[in-house]
Amino acid sequence: MWGSADKMRGRAYIDALIAAGFTDTSAMQLTSDTTTVGNEAETMLFSVLVKGKCLVGQVGQATGNPVTEVAAPLGDGVCLLGKTVPVQ
Repeated sequence: MWGSADKMRGRAYIDALIAAGFTDTSAMQLTSDTTTVGNEAETMLFSVLVKGKCLVGQVGQATGNPVTEVAAPLGDGVCLLGKTVPVQ
C-alpha cells in the first residue's frame, strides 16, 4: 500500500486487511486520513484486534517508512486511543 497512489487513504489499508483475510471490520480501527481543515494527515494509524492481540500499523510522511507491531489491547479492549473513524 505504501508504494501506491492510495498510500494515505485510510480505507485502502482497511481493504488490504480484508483482502489479507481479516474480515471482521468491527475489530478494526482507523484514524482519519485528513486533518480537521481537510489537509492530508501527517500520519495515520490502523489496527485490527485478532486472537486477543492488536496488529497496529502507522504510515505517513512524518513516519517515514511504514511501522507495524503486535501489541496487547488497551484496558477497554480496543487497540487505538483517541478519535477514530467508523470502519464498515
